[in-house]
Amino acid sequence: MAKSFEPENKLPNIIGQGTKIVGDIQTNGDIRIDGNIEGNINSKGKVVIGSNGLIKGEVFCSNAEVAGSLNGKISVGELLSLKASSKVNGDIKTGKLNIEPGAVFSGTCNMGSQETTGAVQSPPKEFKK
Repeated sequence: MAKSFEPENKLPNIIGQGTKIVGDIQTNGDIRIDGNIEGNINSKGKVVIGSNGLIKGEVFCSNAEVAGSLNGKISVGELLSLKASSKVNGDIKTGKLNIEPGAVFSGTCNMGSQETTGAVQSPPKEFKK
């Protein structure tokens, strides 16, 4: 039986400070954002938004750590960590949530198992290819 080939990405993707991307990002691996993204992110791995990072759009991933700013919805299958310097303006769906004192969050939050929250939703059609 044929096995579908999906390259395994061992190195994290990094969007450095001073970089701005307008458009959607899809990756099988982890991604760290220290720059600006205007668009949606779909990752099968972990998404890290550094303290200088800014995302305007939706994020779909298995784990996430936010130290910067997110303006939009985030859907995390397992653990979402909001660091003290984070600013989230939008809705959260996650399996587990960790919020440090000082984090700013404005929006709604659905938390719990995937069956009850629907945390791992199918990403929008433009991600499915």
